[in-house]
Amino acid sequence: MPQQILANNLTKYFEDFRAVSSVSFEVNEGEIYGLLGPNGAGKTTTLRMLSGILKPNQGFVKITNFDIQEQKINALKNLGFLTGDTGLYERLNAEEMIRYFGELSEVEPQVLENRINELISTFEISEFRKKLCGKLSTGQKQRVSLARTLIHNPQVIILDEPTTGLDIIASELILKFIQKVKSQGKAIIFSTHNLSEVERLCDRIGIIHKGEMKMQGTLPEILDKTGTESLSNAFLNLVGDETYEI
Repeated sequence: MPQQILANNLTKYFEDFRAVSSVSFEVNEGEIYGLLGPNGAGKTTTLRMLSGILKPNQGFVKITNFDIQEQKINALKNLGFLTGDTGLYERLNAEEMIRYFGELSEVEPQVLENRINELISTFEISEFRKKLCGKLSTGQKQRVSLARTLIHNPQVIILDEPTTGLDIIASELILKFIQKVKSQGKAIIFSTHNLSEVERLCDRIGIIHKGEMKMQGTLPEILDKTGTESLSNAFLNLVGDETYEI
């Protein structure tokens, strides 16, 4: 399968603190890669380097063969990045918010209208499409954020804890959508604290601890290498006694 994401030897310092050290992995077309680690492990820093927000001190990132630093515009045209740090404009309604980001991404007007309606239907936004973002519930905001992230139909999707704060029904809606876009050949990075979601969705898994990639592979490969019978036990085996949310 064609490679869509390449992270090569990523290293990032903040003054004297090394947040990420020589992290490398790739994600192929039609693949979901689960990126795991305890809080403070370097996941967020890694995701920000992948999206071009942070520049690595060493190493490079390619999104659909475009270097995220040297060919940023072309790379970002192929990338959708959802993070909990990204807010919505409270004075825009849900539909206006999605349209605004489609226009920023230079989606053709007729394509944009069709895409807006498709995503509003997919994420069941119809009932609140005209409601101001500042008045939306946590779950409603997350659905609008996802639609905004995907409005330009990117080939590469990075999802940082997309189901955090959602109820079971909303979470299931999003997980099923992730499975759907995988079947369309998208390359997806899925970062979460919910290990059952990882076991359900991910083709391969990478576990980061103290800024280093401790292990990566399929779930059976990781269980075999750690001599454990569950992902939670394998994770704890690799990170020690660190506190971890499940």
